[in-house]
Amino acid sequence: MASEAFKDAQTRVNNLPERPSNDDLLKLYAFFKQATEGDVNTERPGGFDFKGNAKWDAWDKIKGMSADDAESQYVLLVNQLEGN
Repeated sequence: MASEAFKDAQTRVNNLPERPSNDDLLKLYAFFKQATEGDVNTERPGGFDFKGNAKWDAWDKIKGMSADDAESQYVLLVNQLEGN
């Protein structure tokens, strides 16, 4: 079950002062997916789906991370992006 801090960070991420870098967006995606679904559970997208491949690879990189750790990393990253 998602923590209150994680739920709050999901709301706050939509109101960041500026758009995160692509690297940070991939990290946010990976931490969110790991926290909510666990290890990557789909096939890697086809070769010309560059965005899909980048997202899949970012999620696959943190395979084995616990949901709690992924939630914590997500919250920390949102706080950093807000300047907190």
